[in-house]
Amino acid sequence: MVWVVLFSFPYLLSYDTEQAFEHVLTFSWVPLFLYMAVFYLNYWFLADRYFFPKKIVWFICINIAVIIVLIFFREWITDLIFPRPQNNDRRGPPRTMVLYIQTLSFLVPIVWAVALRAMERLIKSEVEKKEVAHQQLKSDLQHLQYQLQPHFFFNSLNNIYALVDISPEDAKDTIHSLGKLMRYLLYETHTEKVPLAKEIDFMVKYIELGKLRLTDKTKVEYHFPEVDPTVQVPPLLFISLIENAFKHGVSAQEESTINFTMELKSDKIIFKGKNTDFPKSHTDQSGSGIGLKNLKDRLDLLYPNKHYFGNEIISGQFRIIVEIPLNA
Repeated sequence: MVWVVLFSFPYLLSYDTEQAFEHVLTFSWVPLFLYMAVFYLNYWFLADRYFFPKKIVWFICINIAVIIVLIFFREWITDLIFPRPQNNDRRGPPRTMVLYIQTLSFLVPIVWAVALRAMERLIKSEVEKKEVAHQQLKSDLQHLQYQLQPHFFFNSLNNIYALVDISPEDAKDTIHSLGKLMRYLLYETHTEKVPLAKEIDFMVKYIELGKLRLTDKTKVEYHFPEVDPTVQVPPLLFISLIENAFKHGVSAQEESTINFTMELKSDKIIFKGKNTDFPKSHTDQSGSGIGLKNLKDRLDLLYPNKHYFGNEIISGQFRIIVEIPLNA
């Protein structure tokens, strides 16, 4: 479009005279064609081959040679269409000044070609950096998700182990339930988003699985909403909170409570957890804390500066709240 404008203006603005076309051709179109040749020579070849690899001497020498050839070609075309008078009576600026101005005029397309190429290379570099960052983000999230699965599996095995001697039949049922949960983990969570309804179903099954090894001293309640199938979330995002509650909120001797709620507002999903706090002893390696750390890392990667993660202990109760954007 720039070239169309440059080529059109001289002709449209010229006067309707017998020599108008010859003047436009000689003094506008021929120079523009030559400028175009210099521009694309640098844009397509010289800039990438010599300028950016810092072969500046070669870049300058080639351009000087090209400019000299094109100036002589332009002079030849001008003399061909408008022959010079044979006598030495010539009006106008000195010849050296004309050549000097022509030389400077050829520098303009060279500068523009290099500048445009540099801008394109910069944009391409930024796009590539963003793509690398995106791939790294996906890799980090995948790593965290794979890290969660064995963590979940080990916790479930601990539940089954606790039931084997107490209630073998319940242990069998637990193994069957665990198989269903592992099937979901293996086949349905290897995507960026899953329906929230499936995640809620998974959490309910996990809670029921965890309740099998509890005594009457522990009261477990949960309230999850019915959600539209179109609402999606990253897989296994809230399960760490449930695991943490069953790990640190249960005592065989004392009364304990575990409570989970989830609500959907117009622009966010709010998950709240509350349980009696029974912190593990220093020698108990089962409470490694990988679950909550995993969740924090995932939230930072998935929703940078767009989520809320808070927890506190009040009157012997551990409370946690997570807020994430809805369908972000």
